[in-house]
Amino acid sequence: MGMFCYQCSETVKGTACTVKGVCGKEPEVAHLQDMLVWLLKGLSYWAVKARKYGVNDSEADLFVAEGLFTTITNVNFDPESIGKKIERAIELRDKIKGAFLKAYRENEGRDFTDEAPEAATWNVPGGLDIWELKGAEVGVLSTKDEDIRSLRELLVYGLKGIAAYTDHAYILKHSDSSILEFLEEGLAATLDDSLSADDYISLVMKTGEMAVKAMALLDQANTSAYGHPEVTEVYTGTYAGPAILVSGHDLLDLEEILKQTEGTGIKVYTHGEMLPAHAYPGLKKYKHLVGNYGTSWYNQQKEFAAFNGAIVMTTNCIQKPLDSYKDRIFTTGLVGWPGVKHIPNRTDGQPKDFTPVIEKALSLGGLEERPGKKIVIGFAHNQAIAVADKLIDAIKANKLKRFVVMAGCDGHAKEREYYTEVAKELPKDTVILTAGCAKYRYNMLDLGDIDGIPRVLDAGQCNDSYSLVVTALKLKEALGLSDINDLPISYDIAWYEQKAVTVLLALLYLGVKGIRLGPVLPAFLSPNVLKILVENFDIKPITNVKQDVELMLKGL
Repeated sequence: MGMFCYQCSETVKGTACTVKGVCGKEPEVAHLQDMLVWLLKGLSYWAVKARKYGVNDSEADLFVAEGLFTTITNVNFDPESIGKKIERAIELRDKIKGAFLKAYRENEGRDFTDEAPEAATWNVPGGLDIWELKGAEVGVLSTKDEDIRSLRELLVYGLKGIAAYTDHAYILKHSDSSILEFLEEGLAATLDDSLSADDYISLVMKTGEMAVKAMALLDQANTSAYGHPEVTEVYTGTYAGPAILVSGHDLLDLEEILKQTEGTGIKVYTHGEMLPAHAYPGLKKYKHLVGNYGTSWYNQQKEFAAFNGAIVMTTNCIQKPLDSYKDRIFTTGLVGWPGVKHIPNRTDGQPKDFTPVIEKALSLGGLEERPGKKIVIGFAHNQAIAVADKLIDAIKANKLKRFVVMAGCDGHAKEREYYTEVAKELPKDTVILTAGCAKYRYNMLDLGDIDGIPRVLDAGQCNDSYSLVVTALKLKEALGLSDINDLPISYDIAWYEQKAVTVLLALLYLGVKGIRLGPVLPAFLSPNVLKILVENFDIKPITNVKQDVELMLKGL
């Protein structure tokens, strides 16, 4: 069976990638990822059962989050690395299965005899070849009913985003076992053929609730480690000299790189989703964190080729490295690409060792000076609430008539130019609220300000969509409104991968209605499931710029 993947917005012909992923994923890797997710479902089946008898395995719980994160679009393309995760999944699954069977026997006075799903028991000796073959059998299409399949995938993709956010929080020593337990509950439910569409819909809504919890946990982790983001101007030019470029989302990786490069003469630049790091007091204090280089992740092949320094990919967003920079790009954490040097994980509480990256940066000729403009960032909830009085005064004085939330992802599709055009078309009495790499479509435009409030308020990374929600709820309170939908806010969200699905479910859980979603509607939503979302939440596709702007300004 060929691969079948439709978890991102750029699937072939808007239906699915069946020969090779648009992201660069080979069929072998797709099947291994499907196998890993299937085994995580099997592990979750036993973990949920074991918990009823007081048996917990925190290592297995966190591994489920890491395993799901590994399969998010543009994270790991390395069969060897995914193979190690599959091996570990089988080990942990069988360990927790044994612990459950023992606890069951002790509590019930008899052996457990229920028939367990195949994912919970499958055990054929072998390696990558065997796992790849099995992965081809147990992927998305193994669920025959189109609507149940659609709901199961919507659930799994929501869980993948939660897994990513929660894993980031755990790296910064912030934990919440209830989130990890829900990941297992959700995964186990996808193996249960007795569940109805309604059962899955309520699990999808619960995913939105847990998404809010996960984003709040990560917000707490980031701000307690590095302080609350502050309004900050970030330079987009380059300075002469040796350089390291850090991409992805992991702030601890960036901090360790900054500490290890102090005094070396190396300048550190952020890229893509790492731009918001400049707003955190605990990171911006490093004088050699000098600016943001390049734009969105999908331009990286051209931009990395022109960056004569070392490059570190800390989370998802990697594309096939070109030969011109393959020897100076490094992966770390869950990221993997065959043949690319990998910086190993922390052990025994020690930081990662970025020496190979530093040596590579020093051995290259370094960057040349190139002028760039400054962009303003740092409007996370703490900072936005600090200027809330200004915002409310501007609303009351009729100078600020509408907020438009344009958060989410960026990507290759030409249709994404729509978001740049919307930003240009919006009248001067509107403010754009953004988070995620979608902002690269308009954050270099000169859109001016309203009484000193920039017309683009950038809350940070995709997970900082949570900040936008906190800000909206605070404004609702300050304006004495009873419903979040009474605020003068429109939502024009761009999605690319599974973390954006998680953010969408969080917004739906909070009761936000009338969200525009683009550049395309997800291929994994069957017509019936889409109908439910449209009827209950008034979700709509984007159309054309003029029409959408006109409707948004009317609150439609």
